[in-house]
Amino acid sequence: MKPLDPRLVRYARSSRAYILATTAAGIATTALVVAQVLLIARIIAPVVDGTATITQVGPLLPWLAAVLAARVAVIVLQERFAHRSATAVIAELRGKVLDHAIAQGPRWLDASRAAEIVTLTTRGLDDLTPYFVRYLPQLLLAATLTPATLVVVYAMDLTSGLILTFAVPLIPLFMWLVGRLTEAWTTRRLALMDRLGGQLVDLLAGLATLKALGRERGPGRRVRVLAEAYNATTLSALRIAFLSGAILEFITSLSVALVAVVVGMRLVFGDLDLATGLAAIMLAPEVLQPLRGVGSHFHASANGVAAASGAFAILDLPTAPRGTRPAPPLGEATIELRGVSVRAPGRDVLAPAALDAVIPPGSITALVGESGSGKSTTALLLLGLLQPDEGRILIRHGDDEVDLATVDPGALQEQVTWVPQRPTILPGTLLQNVLGAFDDPEPPDALEHAARLCGFAPVVAGMPEGWQTRVGHGGVGLSVGQRQRLALTRALLSDTGLVVLDEPSAHLDAATEENVIAAIRALHAQGRTVVVIAHRASMIEIATHQVVVTARSLAVAP
Repeated sequence: MKPLDPRLVRYARSSRAYILATTAAGIATTALVVAQVLLIARIIAPVVDGTATITQVGPLLPWLAAVLAARVAVIVLQERFAHRSATAVIAELRGKVLDHAIAQGPRWLDASRAAEIVTLTTRGLDDLTPYFVRYLPQLLLAATLTPATLVVVYAMDLTSGLILTFAVPLIPLFMWLVGRLTEAWTTRRLALMDRLGGQLVDLLAGLATLKALGRERGPGRRVRVLAEAYNATTLSALRIAFLSGAILEFITSLSVALVAVVVGMRLVFGDLDLATGLAAIMLAPEVLQPLRGVGSHFHASANGVAAASGAFAILDLPTAPRGTRPAPPLGEATIELRGVSVRAPGRDVLAPAALDAVIPPGSITALVGESGSGKSTTALLLLGLLQPDEGRILIRHGDDEVDLATVDPGALQEQVTWVPQRPTILPGTLLQNVLGAFDDPEPPDALEHAARLCGFAPVVAGMPEGWQTRVGHGGVGLSVGQRQRLALTRALLSDTGLVVLDEPSAHLDAATEENVIAAIRALHAQGRTVVVIAHRASMIEIATHQVVVTARSLAVAP
């Protein structure tokens, strides 16, 4: 990422106001610094050389106090606005990265990328705060304060201006040399953080299974090794940061000392008046301070800059054009697949291949076929999460015929309930997971009726706090069958016209399977269209329609 990457302004609109405000603060700071130095020189010099008394320079003191107060006010306001802007920009980038990653589809967002996105949008982007609060203001000051004060020094004393002109390029030069070394460490640190985050996400997701098998200590040791490597890399980057800070301080101090020595010698020989000499000495550190600040804060912001580059890499990925048409009522519409084919990722196979099917409204349609034939892919097509490589999916409602590719995905998904093999269950109470944490509660009779139909009512009755019993991420605290029944209860309470279930009876015993079948029949009785991916004969038997899904190798001619 560049010091001020244009993509930051493009993707985070809230950064525009901050950059303008910080630029204005830099200009104001420049004017106040010059005014402060000139006032101090005009107050001290006449008193020291005896050309004026304290009483005579007294009227300048209130002006100096006002300038100092204004400078403090500018710093406080800029700092406060920087923290707020950093929070707003990070939140905006985080939301856009998540939305863009989801828009890439479930196949792009696999398990490894999901862990990378989690790390990037949490700890990674949080590191942008030092960039906004410390680094960027210093960068803008270096673009305003340094040249402006250098011009003032030249106007007052040519010799001091030449000394500072020679010293100014040395700071960016050493910053570049140290930055090249830091870049490798920063990239390595971010990669280790991604790996560590991925390991932790996988470990937390499978902790219950690992604990049941007595294998929870093995991954823990691996995470410990990664954590130690991350710590070692971080300490190495800190050592480089301290070294570069010392180098910049040495160059700055040497340059200011050189100006002071030359000014002092010229004052002794009478080649310079005291007011000009004092002003030159006081302006010398102000010329170099922004550049020194850029160098010292560069390392604190390097991690955030690297994370922002990762975010921009995701945001730069192209996305398929989104439809804009409203979705017809799916519960009353016929869904037709015409010659639909999707290329399987990593294989020269079409799965499904040239699929022709009709899903009538209010039916139970079973997707059947061999493993790998593309049944789950067909379900993702119906959900609008994938687009076919060939063919079309049409929605017919009355005399209207709409291509699914032209329908707004958000409007489509509002009418669809998706029940995967592993339902999404968030940390919270059973009631929150069924009704939604922010929704108004359903009438108790509707909730209890849905729970009884799905066989979830006995599960709730056996819980210590009933519907208020808390479960962990992914449904920790519930068995596989109980999680499935919770998801079906949630589907029964929804009002969507299309319900898609991915092998809802997989890994379930016969008794639990009966509850699932009862729930599917209840969904059908509500007049909703149900599409179920089925392997077991019991699931296929309850279907009113069947769609056979097949795959085809691209190496074989059709």
